[in-house]
Amino acid sequence: MDLKLDGKVALVTGSSKGIGEAVARGLAHEGAIVVVHGRNKAKTEEVAHDIVAKGGRAYAVIGDLTKEDEVQRLVDEGQAFVKPIDIVINNAGGSGETQDWATTRPETWATGYDRNVLAAVRVTTRLLPSMREAKWGRVVNISSMAALMPPYKRPDYAAAKAAMIAMTASLAKAVAMDGITVNTLSPGTIHSVSLDEVFRNAAVNQGLAADAPWQDIERTVLPMFAQVPMGRVGALEEIADAVSFLVSPRASYITGANLRLDGGMWPGL
Repeated sequence: MDLKLDGKVALVTGSSKGIGEAVARGLAHEGAIVVVHGRNKAKTEEVAHDIVAKGGRAYAVIGDLTKEDEVQRLVDEGQAFVKPIDIVINNAGGSGETQDWATTRPETWATGYDRNVLAAVRVTTRLLPSMREAKWGRVVNISSMAALMPPYKRPDYAAAKAAMIAMTASLAKAVAMDGITVNTLSPGTIHSVSLDEVFRNAAVNQGLAADAPWQDIERTVLPMFAQVPMGRVGALEEIADAVSFLVSPRASYITGANLRLDGGMWPGL
């Protein structure tokens, strides 16, 4: 299926590694011009250069999304590289410290909200005017299944990611007549570098070798972390494919939605 993304310009925040990197590579593969973002200059430029080396089009911008002046600078730089950015993937954020209700602190909540929610607000509000003028734009906010199925640990993270879902629904209504769609994507258990390390360490405790085949590790360890009906973790490429579809002209009637990529883990309707 041709997603008709050739020539579209996408800023993917937090794309020097993990989910963001996979999304940036996926969009580039579909023909989009990608603005790769990160705080680590070397890693961010490495991703952009590799995309270009493989035939894609990419640029790198560096900046801390919790700082207004840095957000303005990186947005200006991104818009100067190519024509105005018409797709933004708000992926940057993260969970921060591991706390529960016995150890959580208000300042941790404030920091997590700033890093996840306000970072997305800072970027999005700067890009909306040009999208509205063009009468076309796409916003995808990366949330988490923790927003829908909050664990007892990291309550601040679950609350921040839930706020992103509410933010999506509000913004989608505000720009619905402007040719702009706004959606959330909520990943479940995804095979990232960090998850691979955690699973392999847990596998050793269960008597498996750390370098055992991934399918053996997944089969043994996954039930200890999550009850996934599909019996496997998701792949980064599956997230990239879902995002590529959501931002494409083919998804023009989908807005205000929260797409769950969880292998059937969500117990609701």
